[in-house]
Amino acid sequence: MPDRQAVATLHSPDAERQRLWKAAIKWPMYSVAVMPMLLALGWRIGAGLPVRWGQAIGFLVAAVLLLLWENLSNDLFDADTGVDVEGKPHSVVALLGQRRPVRRLAHGALVAGLLLMAAIALRSSIWVLALVLLCCLLGYLYQGPPFRLGYLGLGEPLCWMAFGPLATAAALMVLTPARADAVTVGVPWASALALGSGPALATTLVLFCSHFHQVETDARHGKRSPVVRMGTARAAALVPWFIAGTLALEWVPILDGYWPLTALLGGLGLPAASALIRLLRDHHRHPERISGSKFLALRFQALNGLGLSLGLAIGPRFEAVVQQLT
Repeated sequence: MPDRQAVATLHSPDAERQRLWKAAIKWPMYSVAVMPMLLALGWRIGAGLPVRWGQAIGFLVAAVLLLLWENLSNDLFDADTGVDVEGKPHSVVALLGQRRPVRRLAHGALVAGLLLMAAIALRSSIWVLALVLLCCLLGYLYQGPPFRLGYLGLGEPLCWMAFGPLATAAALMVLTPARADAVTVGVPWASALALGSGPALATTLVLFCSHFHQVETDARHGKRSPVVRMGTARAAALVPWFIAGTLALEWVPILDGYWPLTALLGGLGLPAASALIRLLRDHHRHPERISGSKFLALRFQALNGLGLSLGLAIGPRFEAVVQQLT
């Protein structure tokens, strides 16, 4: 039976309903799904290695489908615990007024995404499907019963693992030409850690910032997010360290000479990061003023990742131009 908030939402004016659906779709959030592949593409292009574009496109579509499953499932799980009833009128469950169509769409996205990943894995390595399944497992552990590790404040490390070394390793293997001994070839953990650790920390920051405006609601429903545990002041003071850690993990390979100087383009996200730091520093106690903080974090994540990918891709050409000029 639909709850009172869902019924109220169904009778909202058209303009308000369109706004709520736009918030529910959260299309900018899908930058976190495509980033591992964009990073892998930038790295391989910069290294002068061949790229399997069909595989790359298939991986991007599958990644979006799997994130759609996770987002819809999280709406369902939060509806079960009641944490969305007070402050999330843009929940898909609330907008539709019932759970069944949301559950069907979520399951359809999961099946379609995994089937596409399986087809891609057959053309590269079975390890791709294994890594993606592990990512999905971490996504379920985050909100799914009976685990609900996100309610224990463990969502951030799960997010970093899934969107960092696991997804990046899968993306790198998808782009690698198929080999007869693909099953016995190891997962490229070293490359995945170097390439994915910094951008994944930026992705984790998006999740971290999504808690600030709903601290009181989360606390009432037993959701002990890191922001609930630390309080908004201490949590806001941690945001600059997320940003510094992201850039440090990306710039160390440059200082060591493994990546070109153009990888510093990851700094394109710094203006958004600066705005995020100021917003949370000045208004962390005012939920209505910081509800958009996760979108500033998302802008930092997207620009940082795109800048790093582009910087890795154009590095050799930039160095060649510099040599010609000198």
